[in-house]
Amino acid sequence: MERATITADTLELLHLNQMAMRAAIEELSAWIRQRGSINVHENVMMALQTLDTNADAIGLAIERLRD
Repeated sequence: MERATITADTLELLHLNQMAMRAAIEELSAWIRQRGSINVHENVMMALQTLDTNADAIGLAIERLRD
């Protein structure tokens, strides 16, 4: 298997893990918000923006490796 393909496949798995962790953290944050910790929820959501930004960059890198 070509090196770029192996790298792309590995990055894709890491990308999927990152998206799953983001979803789980968002669920926990919503649960915390419902119990009155609005500030904690807002801080978590701001941190999740970093995951979103990085997920976009990882997705682009995977596409480039597959080309």
